[in-house]
Amino acid sequence: MVRVTLIPGDGIGKEISKSVINIFNKANVPIEFETVNAGFEVFKETGNAIPNEVYESIEKNKLALKGPLTTEVGIGYRSLNVALRKKYDLYANIREIKNIPNLKSKYDNVDLVIFRENTEGLYIGEETLSYDKEEAIALKKITKKKSNRIIKKAFEYARDNDLKKVTVAHKANILKVTDGLFLDCAREISKEYEKIELEEVIIDNMCMQLVMHPERYKCIVTMNLYGDILSDLAAGLIGGLGLAPSSNIGDDISIFEAVHGSAPDIAGKNIANPTALILSSLSMLKALNMIDEENKIRKALYKVFESKEKLTKDLGGIFSTTEFTDEIIKNL
Repeated sequence: MVRVTLIPGDGIGKEISKSVINIFNKANVPIEFETVNAGFEVFKETGNAIPNEVYESIEKNKLALKGPLTTEVGIGYRSLNVALRKKYDLYANIREIKNIPNLKSKYDNVDLVIFRENTEGLYIGEETLSYDKEEAIALKKITKKKSNRIIKKAFEYARDNDLKKVTVAHKANILKVTDGLFLDCAREISKEYEKIELEEVIIDNMCMQLVMHPERYKCIVTMNLYGDILSDLAAGLIGGLGLAPSSNIGDDISIFEAVHGSAPDIAGKNIANPTALILSSLSMLKALNMIDEENKIRKALYKVFESKEKLTKDLGGIFSTTEFTDEIIKNL
C-alpha cells in the first residue's frame, strides 16, 4: 500500500478530490490517501495558508495529489503552487495535452507533452519598484544547471516514447543572454541524442503554430513563463483546463495537480468537472508503475465520454459531479 498526501484545496477541490477517492476505492488501487488542508480557506481560519502538517505529510510520503488552491489578489501570501514548487525543487512541470476520445473539440489531432521549467525565470518573483513608483523591474533568472535538467527530461521522454523530435520554444532572438543560455543548453544536450531532432521555434511563432498545426508537435520544452502560457493555450485545443492533467516532478518529491481554478462560484453545487484531477491521478499511477490500475480507470473514464448527456454541464452534459463519478465506477 502506497501512502499519498491529498490536498483537496479550495472551492470545488473537495468535490473533485472525493471523486478520485471513490474511483480509487472501487478500482482497488493500492493507495492510501492522507488528507491535509491548505489554501485560502485555511488562511482565513488560521492565518497560515500552508500549515506545517502539510509540509510534514509531503516530506514523509514524497507523493501528493493536489486540488486547486486560491491565491487572492492583495492577500499576504504569494501563489501557493509556486511556493510548493520552489520549496521542493519540483523542476519539471509536465503537461500531457491529448484529445479525449469521443469528445468533440475544434481539433481532433492533438497528442503532445509540454515540459516546463518550474523553478526559475520570471517566476522567482524578484521585483523592485522605484522610490517614485514610476518604474517597475522584474528579474529573469536562467541557469545552466536548471535548464539542462528540464531539457534532458524532455529528451529522455522523447527517447523512451520513440519520438523523433523535441521542440524548444524561446525568444533568444531578443533575449540573447537569458533565452540564449537556455537555447545553447538545448543545442548541447541534443548532441547526446543523435536519433532525435532538435527543433527551435520562437515563442510567439510557437503559439501560432500550435493553433494552426498542433499535430506537428509531440514534445515541447521551454522556460517557466512560456511554459505556463503554452500549457493553457494547448489545453484550449482539447476543451480547456478541466481536461488537462499536470505533474510537478522533482528528484525526491512529486506533486500531481489540477491546474484549473477553484471555481468558488460553483463550489458546493455538485456540478464541477473532476476530469483534470482524475487524469492527474492517473499520471501519478503511471509514475508508480501501477499500469493496470491506470489503464482500467482511464478506459472507464473515456467510456463516459461516449454519451454527451453523461458529461458535466461545462462539457454540455446534464450529469452532476456525483453522477459523472458514479458512471466511471459503473464502467469499471
